[in-house]
Formats: sequence, structure tokens, C-alpha cells
Amino acid sequence: MDDLEKLKQEKNALIIAHYYQEPEIQDVADYVGDSLGMALYAKKQKCRIAVVAGVRFMAETIKVLNPDKKILLPDSNAGCSLADSCTPEVFSYFLSKHPGAFVMTYVNSSLEIKALSDVICTSSNALKIASQIPADRQIVFGPDQHLGRFIMKKLGRPLILFPGNCFVHMSFSAKEMVRLKERFPDAAIIAHPECEESVLSHAEFVGSTSQLLKYTKESPKKKFIVMTEAGIIHQMKKLNPDKEYIVGPDLEGCSCNECPHMKLNTLEKVTDCLEREEPEMIVKPALAKAAMKPLQKMVEMTGSPA
Repeated sequence: MDDLEKLKQEKNALIIAHYYQEPEIQDVADYVGDSLGMALYAKKQKCRIAVVAGVRFMAETIKVLNPDKKILLPDSNAGCSLADSCTPEVFSYFLSKHPGAFVMTYVNSSLEIKALSDVICTSSNALKIASQIPADRQIVFGPDQHLGRFIMKKLGRPLILFPGNCFVHMSFSAKEMVRLKERFPDAAIIAHPECEESVLSHAEFVGSTSQLLKYTKESPKKKFIVMTEAGIIHQMKKLNPDKEYIVGPDLEGCSCNECPHMKLNTLEKVTDCLEREEPEMIVKPALAKAAMKPLQKMVEMTGSPA
């Protein structure tokens, strides 16, 4: 730990981690948060290097918002099942079937997909953004169909949904969750909107990772069944160690839903990439410019201090 801290000081570097990282990475990070929080934090800091302990789309977004900083990703293979399933070719074809539609895209996507969009959203600001789009405009939403369906239900407004999903959140079993609730009747079910409707319909609260964390802190409940990636439990325990957190079950009844892409990052890789200053996230200027436009639109529509 001391060696890593010394390395950070020597290189004027920061470590920025997502909630889904291993606990030991979260504990050495200068900031732990969701994808938007990570990007906004990096932009505010006067550092030369930012190590992004997350996945590729997060490092890409942070690089676009911080073109003058060196952005490192500990493992270049850390992708995202949702982002990787929505290729520019497939998404372009999908959009061609809906000419004139307003394209609202989830931040869990590649820069190429962002460049094809009118505005980017996160799970925490999606409702706020969608509610501002004129009622006479068709909205294409992608790549996560379940977040899109959640928006539709909340706003009572139809969306054209790209059929993507996150396999971690798709792995949760509503049937096993209900069985777990029967064992712990006093536990509140909380879920990420990337889960299927069969899960969300039973949830006492639905929100982004940061919103779920806030809810467990402020709720009078003492026990929670958490239907999102297990990494968030570490921060929940740190904030409220007197409360109990039960990771939601998969189809086999196992409370072991973790993102293998997120877990590619290790503390050793974080240290190594900072020492070598690679793998570095390189983004072509033209692509960065195209992706920046919908990101700036998100900032305008939400008032985020980017």
C-alpha cells in the first residue's frame, strides 16, 4: 500500500474506482463511484494520470472529458457485456429503421455508439433526461432494454428499445429472490433498473448504484436484498456496518453474481499499470469530438457540473 501511495505521489496520479471493483481496490482508490461520478471527479482533479479501475467504456468516457490527462486502464480486456453486444454496425442498422427519432443512449456503450446519439444518460439521470424530450418525438433507447422499459413504465411513454442487456443483471432470478424474501421477510428488496421487470416489480426501491447506496444509508430498514453486482456491498457495509446486506440470488439460488469484466482488475494490475503507465486509453480526436456532443447535451439537460 505504501509503495502504491508513493508511486501516486511521484507520478501525480489518482486512482478512480467503480463500485463493482474488488474491496482492496476500492480501499486504495481516491474516489469510488458510478460511471458518471468517476468521469466528473477526474475532470475536477489537477492530476497528470488517472488510473480507471473499471471497464473500457468508463475509461473512454473519462478520456473524452479529460483529453489532457493520461488515462490508464489496468486490464485492457475489461469490457462490458452490454456495451460489447451493441456494435456500431448493428446500432446503425437499428437506427436506420427509425429515421428522425431522438437517440438517447445509456452511458454503458462504446464511443462509437455515443457518437451516433443525441444525448447520453446514466441510470441515475435517465428519467430526468427522457422527461425533457418533446412528446411528439419518437425516442430510440439503447443499448439496455430493461432500463428503457423502466423509463417507459415510470413516464408512461413509449420508447423504441434496442434489445441489449447486462448478463450480470439478467442472471438474477425473480423466483429465487421471492424465496429469499420469504426467509427474510423484514428485508427490503432493492434493485438496479438493468434487472428484468420480473425482479423490479418486487423491489421496494429501484435505482442506480449510487442511489441504492444512498437508500441503504437513509432507510430505517436494517436488512436488504441487493439485486445488483456484489461489489457495491463493500461500500454499503462501510457506510452502515450495523445493517445486513444479502446479495440477490441467480437461477441456481447462488448469491454470487459478479461481473467478470470488472473483476479482471486487481490491485497488482493497478500498481503495475501505474508503474509502466500503460495500457493507456487512446481515443481518436474525431471520435472524441463526436462523442463529446451528446455527453455535453447530458450535462445541459441535467445541470451536472462537468
